[in-house]
Amino acid sequence: QVQLVESGGGSVQAGGSLRLSCAASGRTFSDFSMAWFRQPPGEERELVALISHRGHMAYYADSVKGRFTILREDGANTMYLQMDSLKPEDTAVYYCNAGPTGSRWYEQPTLLWGPGTQVTVST
Repeated sequence: QVQLVESGGGSVQAGGSLRLSCAASGRTFSDFSMAWFRQPPGEERELVALISHRGHMAYYADSVKGRFTILREDGANTMYLQMDSLKPEDTAVYYCNAGPTGSRWYEQPTLLWGPGTQVTVST
C-alpha cells in the first residue's frame, strides 16, 4: 500500500527556515514526479513546488520562488522542501504527493494524502 508521510513542520518567526521531509513507501517513486502542496487556514490546497522524476526540472509557485527549494533522494524514496525566508503567509498544512511523469496528475492527485505537517510562521 502506497503511503506518504510528511514531517519537519513547526513554528518559526518570519525570516526563519524549515526543512520538510516526505517519506514515500509502498512502491518505487523514481519514475514519478513529486510535489509539495499546502493548505492555508480556510483556503483550498494549492501546489507549491514540483520536481521531475529524475530531479532535472522543478516548478515553483510564484509565491515561493527564490525562497523554497524542492529536492528528492530517490534511493531513500524521500523528498524534501527547504523553506527559507519564511513569511506569515506561508502558514499552512503542507502535504506531499506524486504521480506519473508526463501527466498533469497534480491537478487531481490519485494517491492518498498523508497527514500533512503544520508550518506556522509568526511576525
